[in-house]
Amino acid sequence: MLAQINPLTSAQCAAMQAAGVITANNPVPCERLRRVSFQHVDFAGQDQTGELIVLDAVAPHVGAIFAELYQARFPLKKAVPLENYHGSDELSMNDNNTSAFNGRAMTGGGAWSKHAYGVAIDVNPLQNPYISVDDAGKVQVLPTASAMNFLNRDELRPEKPKRAGLVTDAVVAIFARHGFVTWGGYWDAPIDYQHFEIGSRAFVNELIKQTPEQASQTFNEYVRRIAQSCSAASVKEQRSCSVLMRK
Repeated sequence: MLAQINPLTSAQCAAMQAAGVITANNPVPCERLRRVSFQHVDFAGQDQTGELIVLDAVAPHVGAIFAELYQARFPLKKAVPLENYHGSDELSMNDNNTSAFNGRAMTGGGAWSKHAYGVAIDVNPLQNPYISVDDAGKVQVLPTASAMNFLNRDELRPEKPKRAGLVTDAVVAIFARHGFVTWGGYWDAPIDYQHFEIGSRAFVNELIKQTPEQASQTFNEYVRRIAQSCSAASVKEQRSCSVLMRK
């Protein structure tokens, strides 16, 4: 199944508001969001349908990302919008839910998260946890169930079965080719293995100030330049491309 992209209906917007996923203060209005439905495999290898809500300009590329992940048989536990969790990022992570839009602040910060713009995606949080360290050296792992099993990032370990669903270099490259050039696994503090986002806040603000048509053209050109610069690159060079393309 090719990804299906649709505007949100007034009823869907109302449901998001009732669940606290979006408010009138959100930096992007509901009219600029799109619902992307796509096929994926679950951890049993069975076909499932997932849905992500993202900014209009990035929606076709999000569809392309998950089409590539499906072709690679990269499993997702599930992918449902945050209204299913009343906007709770913690509940979504605990359910190992792959998600995108959520009108919330950054974890541990006061500024809007890029999830509130619909330009960030979290993938398989259980297999790809968020790790922070405070000034006293105390480590926090979210979801907490990840701490015992997924801080080691190797897919293959001696005398142990291969672990599916971990974000690997190949997955990072797929996201980067479609404009999601920033991976939280490259950060120092926090480290956010589940998290992908597009370029700088200045670029995101440029997109939301434009009309949907203009924003789509701007983002398509951004992705074209990434493809031009990085298509023949090795995985190591892909990382350099990601840095260079953080407009």
